[in-house]
Amino acid sequence: MQPSAAIGWLNGQIGFGTVVALFLFSFTASAQTPKAVTNGFSGFHPSAQFNERLASFILEPGVKVHINAPAESNCPPDKKISLIFYTLPNGNTTEQTIGKKMRTNDDWHFDIQHIGAQTRWLRETIKDRTIVVIYLEAQMKSWPSWRKTNGDEKIPEIISTVRKIFSHYRTEVILASHSGGGSFIFGYLNAVPHIPDDVVRIAFLDSNYAYDSAKGHTTKLAEWLKASDHHYLSILAYNDAAGLLNGKPFVSAAGGTWGKSHEMLKDFEPIFHFTNEKMAVDGLEKESALDGRFEFLLKENPDHKILHTVQVERNGFIQTMLSGTAKEGKGYVYFGDRAYSKWIQDP
Repeated sequence: MQPSAAIGWLNGQIGFGTVVALFLFSFTASAQTPKAVTNGFSGFHPSAQFNERLASFILEPGVKVHINAPAESNCPPDKKISLIFYTLPNGNTTEQTIGKKMRTNDDWHFDIQHIGAQTRWLRETIKDRTIVVIYLEAQMKSWPSWRKTNGDEKIPEIISTVRKIFSHYRTEVILASHSGGGSFIFGYLNAVPHIPDDVVRIAFLDSNYAYDSAKGHTTKLAEWLKASDHHYLSILAYNDAAGLLNGKPFVSAAGGTWGKSHEMLKDFEPIFHFTNEKMAVDGLEKESALDGRFEFLLKENPDHKILHTVQVERNGFIQTMLSGTAKEGKGYVYFGDRAYSKWIQDP
């Protein structure tokens, strides 16, 4: 990350503080979408590339929703739909989060996440589910700021309101986030008495800043993990406390994701038995429990770099969607070369 880019990230990220994966096999009269539910959804349109369907609309208060689903012809009705709600990092647009092939003078943000291309890679790998990604962008481009304005109570409603559309289909929910987008997930935890069983995976891509055991996060996550062997929790973090910007630290030892991840480990160690494994990538260690269903991937930072988005770019989204399964590490290396390059869309 260039210094100017890092400064832009810091301005948006430091401090703690989908809707909905909408996928219809057919949009018939019997499954019409109520206006009250969609707040502007007017159907899908085909993408110019990769045989996908897209829809964008606004949900109040101030949530931009962008849905990416496979073409209807690639969606057999016997498969369960995985609705992946991906909450954006602070300061990033949906288009930047999706990513594209870069041209001269393009904004650097378009080349640091590539969730669109990583999703296409996952669709080629995961055959027993239909994958739909719902990008959730706070209108103010900051989920911590959105929560300060709107509170947490509306967050489950963002998900459940649109999920009603899918009452005739078998669906499951995945909550994923990068950076400030993790605030949305912790707001969700604050607002629900317990995590529903059909939330099958929660992923923090360097985004667990707002973790707080005093708010019940440890208890709710532990109870959810114990409730089913189909529940997965994946956390990526690097030693941001060792990172330097213009020669100076930019997060405290406790306040960054490195500190929060070790705080989480300390809180969960009395509940679950963790094993430590050194990975092939230098300085990368795995702390895992429950046969890999609960996993931390922690990257040391001896060169004092800023690796906040590098973790995502280097197959981080793929990793958090496959952790704890038989497909983890197959066909890609976390923190290795991009496995998804051929799936990056043209401008």
